[in-house]
Amino acid sequence: MTLIKLKDLEAHLWHAAHIITGPIDASDYKTYIFPILFFKRICDVYDEELKEALEQVGDEEIARQDMFHRIQIPEGCHWDKVRNKPSDIGQALKNAFRGIELANPKLHGIFGDAGWTNKERLPDELLITLLDHFHQVNLGVASVRDDDMGRAYEYLIKRFADKANKKAGEFYTPRTIVRLMVNILDPKAGESVYDPACGTGGMLLETIHHVKEQGGDPRLLKIKGQEKNLTTEAIARMNLFLHGQEDFSILRGDTLRDPKFLVQDQLETFDCVIANPPFSLKEWGHDQWSDDPYGRKHYGLAPKTNGDFAWVQHMFASLNKSGRMAVVLPHGVLFRGGAEGKIRTKLLKENRIEAIIGVASNLFYGTGIPACILVLRKTRPESHQEHVLIVNAEEIYTKGRAQNTLSNDQSDDIYHIYQTQQEKGPEAEEIEGIARWVSLDEIEENDFNLNIARYVQKPLEEETITVEEALQDFQQKLAALEKAEEELEALLIKEGFEV
Repeated sequence: MTLIKLKDLEAHLWHAAHIITGPIDASDYKTYIFPILFFKRICDVYDEELKEALEQVGDEEIARQDMFHRIQIPEGCHWDKVRNKPSDIGQALKNAFRGIELANPKLHGIFGDAGWTNKERLPDELLITLLDHFHQVNLGVASVRDDDMGRAYEYLIKRFADKANKKAGEFYTPRTIVRLMVNILDPKAGESVYDPACGTGGMLLETIHHVKEQGGDPRLLKIKGQEKNLTTEAIARMNLFLHGQEDFSILRGDTLRDPKFLVQDQLETFDCVIANPPFSLKEWGHDQWSDDPYGRKHYGLAPKTNGDFAWVQHMFASLNKSGRMAVVLPHGVLFRGGAEGKIRTKLLKENRIEAIIGVASNLFYGTGIPACILVLRKTRPESHQEHVLIVNAEEIYTKGRAQNTLSNDQSDDIYHIYQTQQEKGPEAEEIEGIARWVSLDEIEENDFNLNIARYVQKPLEEETITVEEALQDFQQKLAALEKAEEELEALLIKEGFEV
């Protein structure tokens, strides 16, 4: 069987969204397209495994046994059975999804809770067209490698975010920002990685790509994530399965109010913690944190209506002794006073904050607010103590009409700046206007305000102009003014005004 080209697969999957456009809003595409995609994938993989097992044992009944299959598909729940139903397709899909989930406890809730039986939105004719479209392509491993399947899936996530604009922004972080953060953390095979606000799992997937690129075995990664939204949490699990990852745990729940990863009633700790949590969350669980049993307010209690530093402290408390973390947050965390100022001061005094990287504005879906990446470590090298690396990467981006972007090369450029400075430590030479190590004494002089512009700012370029150029410019502007006056005079005369 021939491999399908990634671009052809992406185009085919994107066309599926056009089939349901109209009855289904763009912000809900993911709720309907992803379960069908996953259903087709696991059935095609099951059929491949069945064929292979038949060649080995020569008996279909034996070939269908659990030992030959990663995912079990009960009688009547296969793609072909559902597709050949003459009516009530939505109910048949719902039954198949539930049957597969019951037969595979690790897939519990993975197909989400879409209203498949709502015939006003999803008449049988529409669902038949959708299933027929998916049926045109074999999505087994022989046709579509795990990595290509995952990449195509990520492509859909981005396209859905584009289409739905701000509505979908909650679950999509630009991949190049994620790439930068993962490069900084540099997870290794055998290490544990945790995302407490994992969305569709993009950051966890990037750690898999990173380990693979570095020549390691990503199957040795211990991956965990928590996500509050039911559909999004299901998509994260689908996403990891579609990338061929089997050893992971994604749990649903409100991380700040009800963290799921615990060991003996205390937070489980990890080598790498990474997240892009919701910016400045208002209802974040302040009341529960007044008496937090997990020791997450060690540096202070975040303000009642802003959870940014609650996320920082949850993530920091989830680090093991040699752990490191990277988190995307709005610039306000760098300079806001009050409770946040106190938390920031304590983190700085304890030498927890290693680096701050300011990135360009308007890179993120759903907000034009400029963001920054905070890098914290449980333990820092002796030579780095009493200093913070500040990187101003706000001018490294590609301007777009509606949305600015960051290319892979630009992301890698920022990482190279960070890496070079980090390797040399506070002795590194300052890159004027872009990066320098700032001493804690200097930060203290600024009342522990970390506003990037206070420490790293592009020098103002004085415009030099000759007398001849100034005179020529003046003459051009004078001529333009005279022309405008003549046009105004002619217009006034035409309209009957005396001039």
